[in-house]
Amino acid sequence: MSRTVLIERKGATAAEDPNCFNRLHWALEPVAHARPGDYIVYETRDAFDSQFPHDATPEHVAKCDLSRVHPMTGPVYIEGAERGDALAVTVVDIEPTEYGYTAIAPGFGFLRDVITGPYIANWKLDRLHAVSEQLPGIRVPMCAFPGSIGVLPGKPETAAALEREGALAAAGGFVLMPDPTNALPTRMFGAGAPYAAEGLRTVPPRENGGNMDVKAMQVGTTILFPVLEDGAGLWTGDIHYAQGDGEVCGTAIEMAARVTLTCELRKGAGVNIRYPHVEGGSQLRQTEPSRFYAVTGMPMKKKGEVPPHLAYLDSPKVAALTNLSEDLTMATRDALLNIIEWMVREKGLTPEQAYVVAAAAVDLRIGQLVDVPNFVVSAVLPLDIFQG
Repeated sequence: MSRTVLIERKGATAAEDPNCFNRLHWALEPVAHARPGDYIVYETRDAFDSQFPHDATPEHVAKCDLSRVHPMTGPVYIEGAERGDALAVTVVDIEPTEYGYTAIAPGFGFLRDVITGPYIANWKLDRLHAVSEQLPGIRVPMCAFPGSIGVLPGKPETAAALEREGALAAAGGFVLMPDPTNALPTRMFGAGAPYAAEGLRTVPPRENGGNMDVKAMQVGTTILFPVLEDGAGLWTGDIHYAQGDGEVCGTAIEMAARVTLTCELRKGAGVNIRYPHVEGGSQLRQTEPSRFYAVTGMPMKKKGEVPPHLAYLDSPKVAALTNLSEDLTMATRDALLNIIEWMVREKGLTPEQAYVVAAAAVDLRIGQLVDVPNFVVSAVLPLDIFQG
């Protein structure tokens, strides 16, 4: 017989909440136990841990502490789950709070060198639409999903992530390495704590899931995770009210929420899952726009430009090129810049407003990956979000 297991939100911030963590590790202790088939209700915190009031301004964004990002709720021990199994997690319901936000934080986001911020749009939320005084005439329909959801990494996966991310950081890649500043739980990851140097940041997704930001993982879908530690350690947080595929400015419509999950065990099936899989039905059709405008992008740039994703390569050679070969990131950047330019010209938005709309509603889609040297990416803007 199914039970309901509730993990409550406690305290004003994650530091006061015994049911939260913001660093990942195999040794995290469960905050609750559940059986397969139980309804597990997570009261989650927003991605920036309540740093923004409902009337937040760009000054709040400029002063925010990114070391507090991604307070997650859990983990929950699933009885019977063993390493090598698959955990099939179904998203049953997401109840939004009344407030959400989309922020452009300096130094973060896909176009961080072009639209630098700080900027914030405050949204009023219900189960139908989100509206914002900072984006008059725009109404974004609810399409909620967990921006972050996963199981605990195993001891070998934790070690492997530290090794490969450390090597990438040493090579000049943009990587957030372990940092005890505001790390939770303090007893594990704070300064001088036993795992301070091993607490993985929650920004990148990994084998165990995490910050995947895939809007296909919405209510009604089932996400398959490899069980990497006995008990699985199921957790979630960073819930998105709505998001375009890409989350390009670094945030979606972020919110605290009440999330209901249920799960089943598939014994031995985890060995065939390297990264999470998703099972779904009509969910994607329901989010397709009735009217849209799309632009395309290709891997071309201005001579002398060195985008952030290429900065750690041979910069003089990159700067000399105007056409890059088989560069999907550059094609995506081009498509995004083109749709922002279109919204500025045709809809009268500022670049910051258009960037936020793109993060909340524009889907970036790969057209082709074979017509060398120019891959094609499209940016699809739903027109029904514009009222009047």
